[in-house]
This record gives sequence, C-alpha cells and structure tokens, in this order.
Amino acid sequence: MSIDNELKNNSYSLKKCLFISLCACILDQATKTGTLLFFKHHDSPTYVTSFFNYVLAWNTGVSFSMFHSNSPLIPWILTLVALCISGLIFYWMKKEQNKKIKICFALIFGGAIGNIVDRIHYGAVVDFLDFHIKTYHWPAFNVADSCICIGAFFVLIYSLFFATNNSSQDNQK
Repeated sequence: MSIDNELKNNSYSLKKCLFISLCACILDQATKTGTLLFFKHHDSPTYVTSFFNYVLAWNTGVSFSMFHSNSPLIPWILTLVALCISGLIFYWMKKEQNKKIKICFALIFGGAIGNIVDRIHYGAVVDFLDFHIKTYHWPAFNVADSCICIGAFFVLIYSLFFATNNSSQDNQK
C-alpha cells in the first residue's frame, strides 16, 4: 500500500471517528435536555427500579464531584483543563493506527466535548443517572461520562492485554 493510500485511509477513519464523537455528544446533549425538561415539572428524584433513580444533579467539580466548589472561577478553570485534555485525546485519535482504539478515543472525545458544552452553557455538568444498592449510591453521571469510561476502559484493556502481543508480532516480521 502506498503512503498516499495509507494517509487517505487514515483520514477516512478519522472522519468516521469524528462522526462517532459527534453522535456521542449529540446523544449526551439530547438526554441532558430531556432531563432538564423533565425536572421542570418534577421536583424530586424519580424511582425507576430498586437499583436506579432518575435525578437531576449539577456537578461543578470533575468526575464524581471531586474539586466541587462554589467559586465562579472553578468552572472556567475546569473547562480550560478539559479543553486541553480533549486536544490531547484528539491528537492521539488522529495519530492512532488501530481502528478499534481510534473508536475508543472517539467516544472519550465526544463525551469530553459533551461535558465541556455543559460547563460553558450552565457552569456545571448535568448528571441524571443514579445507580444504588439500598442506601449506597454511585455518584450520579450522564451519557458523556459513560462514553468516557467505556472508551478509557477498552483502551486500558487493549494496552494491558493486546498491545504488547501486537508489537512483538510486528518485531518478528
């Protein structure tokens, strides 16, 4: 395969990954908009199952509300940090040759952008999924958080169990 064809294939793959990122971001924003509309008419969490509630939570911190603060500067600082990290994820997605890992980076990138949109628009991230066992609650989260975690999980699994095998096979060729 010529270098020009490789670049065209990689570019096409990047376009597909950006489409995946866009879909993740749109799904995230649509579910958050639906949640905000729902909670205009409902004040309290909605019991769905014995282990899941539909809630409205405003996260002014980062994952699991770490660095939560009422300071008006914190959302802007976190937005700037998230933009820098998103730029790094985009760079990795662009340079990655493995299509499966590119898709993982696309999920992470789309989720990060979805949460950045919230920070810019609301000054906090809208969370609404509340899973629990009796009185022990996992911190509320959203679709963007799910995309970030799923993408990161599979990048980690690939890195731990498959990347070393592929690099040793490449060295044997």
